[in-house]
Amino acid sequence: MSKGYLAMVLHAHLPYVRHPEHEEFLEEEWLYEAITETYIPLLDSFQRLADDNVDFRITMSITPPLVNMLANELLQNRYVAHIEKLIRLAELENERTKDMPEFNHTVHMYVDKFYHIRDVFVNRYHKNLLNGFRHFLEMGYLEIMTCGATHGFFPLMQEYPNAIDAQLAMAVKTHKRHLGVAPTGIWLAECGYFPGLDKHLAKHGIKYFFVDTHGILFAEKRPKYGVFAPLFCSYETGVAAFGRDIESSKSVWSSEVGYPGDFRYREFYRDIGYDLDFEYIKDFVQTNGLRKNTGMKYYRITDKTGHKEPYNPEWALEAAGEHAHNFIESRVSQISHLAEVMDKPPIVISPYDAELYGHWWYEGPVFIENLFRNMHYNQDTIEPITPKEYLERHPVNQVSMPSMSSWGAKGYCEVWLEGSNDWVYRHLHKASERMVELANKYFFETGLYERALNQAARELLLAQSSDWAFIMKTGTMVEYAEKTTKLYVSRFTDLYWAIKNRNLNEQWLSKIEWRDDIFPEIDFRIYADNNR
Repeated sequence: MSKGYLAMVLHAHLPYVRHPEHEEFLEEEWLYEAITETYIPLLDSFQRLADDNVDFRITMSITPPLVNMLANELLQNRYVAHIEKLIRLAELENERTKDMPEFNHTVHMYVDKFYHIRDVFVNRYHKNLLNGFRHFLEMGYLEIMTCGATHGFFPLMQEYPNAIDAQLAMAVKTHKRHLGVAPTGIWLAECGYFPGLDKHLAKHGIKYFFVDTHGILFAEKRPKYGVFAPLFCSYETGVAAFGRDIESSKSVWSSEVGYPGDFRYREFYRDIGYDLDFEYIKDFVQTNGLRKNTGMKYYRITDKTGHKEPYNPEWALEAAGEHAHNFIESRVSQISHLAEVMDKPPIVISPYDAELYGHWWYEGPVFIENLFRNMHYNQDTIEPITPKEYLERHPVNQVSMPSMSSWGAKGYCEVWLEGSNDWVYRHLHKASERMVELANKYFFETGLYERALNQAARELLLAQSSDWAFIMKTGTMVEYAEKTTKLYVSRFTDLYWAIKNRNLNEQWLSKIEWRDDIFPEIDFRIYADNNR
């Protein structure tokens, strides 16, 4: 009989990026890279585990923007073109490196992988990976959570409760539409929580969420079990907060001691899109002639001096097996100790961005697969579990309100509110006020103006994505993040005045609907006071 539980939690999210007005758009490749390197490799690992009757459990958010992109026909077809282009590049590389055995072996790996990825995407999942995730959800191996409709950062929206409720209402509606069930749990964007948010969650049927470690440790009442048991936020809501375990997270996240830094793993920052002669690679980089990552990388991490040795796939897979074994051994030791000092089975919460596994850490999906195999075959101390299952087995928990918190640097929202990005919030707040005004005033609107009201709601939701503020802070693709935020706010403002002044142009509206087509099922009335 097990002594405790491990909950592996993956947060799968990308901002909504879709540009039908361009034949190719660089930022759309964020999705294509994630499909190739993270989502299909994870689904493959799940399938192998299921085929071998390994009893695994994964808790995974698939955020509403990602759900909408995975289900979007334009992006599905563009991904097929993307993977076919990668296949052509890999075949060229196979010929170019035929007399370079130190690289050709790795090229063969890519050729096989890209053909497999295309086959899985087109023939197994019919271009919609939600079919795959829903399959494992229905089998009971996967618990799929939602997130705010556009990854809105709730601590900086708390002055506008209607806006929070709209984010949640749209998230739940999207989840039901695409996955067939209402979500039980939620990944709060950036783990952002403030006291009282649980009332909003309960209103929309959400039973649990996650916070970073200090959100639990600095709760209203001292947590008896630390982060190794959930807290109920209040007797009124009964919504549970689970806290991140630092020890297990550090073994993967840490740039100093984390597994992904092992010298045998693939080096992310060496790509043939930058390494090879431009005339040779020009058809596989940006159409404007700027270089980019192709996804084909031939070197391993090696060391920190800058010198890189050729990648050896077999060595990397061996490392993933070793590290999975070490991870489980460490959890067995950790939970065995906790079980001696707790009067209930401890639960270790290990949350990560899903894209870490496969995209940033190429061998990550194999690590996860080996982790569950080790847990299934080599020990009986710990059991994989989802938070939903834990609450069903252990319905009695301490009541204490978690503190306001986020994850990220310093842990209190600073990443999303500082000098580089603070300018966005006065615009988002004003737009929220105006959207509530519109929803209340034109609640019974129909026809053309109802379409405009729905589009105004879409523009506000898209502008509220925390990704744009994050990108401004981190300094990557800043121009795109700033331009995108301004476009959404401007479109919202133009719609607001067109509705108020009753001078709406249908052709103009249709163009905006075509451009920003997220949430086809949206109803602007989610912003109304108490939904009237």
